[in-house]
Amino acid sequence: MAIDRAGLAEFLRERRGALQPEDVGLPRGQRRRTAGLRREEVAGLCHMSTDYYTRLERERGPHPSEQMIASIAQGLHLSLDERDHLFRLAGHQPPTRGTSSEHLSPGLLRIFDRLGDTPAEIVTEVGETLRQTPLGIALVGDATRYTGPARSRGYRWFTDPAARALYVAEDHAHMSRMYAAGLRALLAMRGPGSRAAQLADLLLVESEEFRTLWETHEVGIHPDEVKRYQHPEVGRLDLSCQTLIDPHQAHRLMVYTAAPGTDSYDKLEMLAVIGAQSLSTTRSGTVGAEPGDR
Repeated sequence: MAIDRAGLAEFLRERRGALQPEDVGLPRGQRRRTAGLRREEVAGLCHMSTDYYTRLERERGPHPSEQMIASIAQGLHLSLDERDHLFRLAGHQPPTRGTSSEHLSPGLLRIFDRLGDTPAEIVTEVGETLRQTPLGIALVGDATRYTGPARSRGYRWFTDPAARALYVAEDHAHMSRMYAAGLRALLAMRGPGSRAAQLADLLLVESEEFRTLWETHEVGIHPDEVKRYQHPEVGRLDLSCQTLIDPHQAHRLMVYTAAPGTDSYDKLEMLAVIGAQSLSTTRSGTVGAEPGDR
């Protein structure tokens, strides 16, 4: 397929003009004259340079890769139909739809963008973290940095001892059963060749604990209502987890809260300050130790 530079540029301009800062979790400011988002704002949302994005809107620049188009589609909060249209304008076949897709729906993103002061994340059905709020990163570390099978928290649970460091030791046995049972149920639902099947095959080779649990054929082991963390900086945190599921792509928006007036509530507020200070230090060029991952 050939790129339609004029059509691509026009579509990008129209979609940028249709978005307001509050639609994507950005402050509006008091002297805003631009109708819609500014180019530099869209570039930031798409994780690319302003110059690169500007050239696309002006029908110039290199042929954007599929990865770049996917990033633009997500940054502009496009629906699946709009995403597919964008891919075709850029001269690419659209990615497949369904539960294996990592394109986040605009509705889920709108909710997520309003959770800046709350620990929250969006994960796939096999536990791959796609987005985290700043306080979510302060709580469990940057879980989006992993590649390959290690993107799955269940895989890390059985293969990386550090993955358990943030949880109270008394909960480990139950969580192991939960991950194994959840993967078994997902495999039965998605079938051979799915991500669930691939992860199960890997874990059967790499983890004796997983093999033992797998042989029990347990399903329906649910997470505890309260997750108990042992954070290296603020100590014990007891957090409730509320989950919103996208029925079309099986993405889960997970929001963690502490009951007001509790010790965990105060520690979560303290963690927000620590996280903001760490982010400020990182942006200034001083890289500190990463928080432990889940």
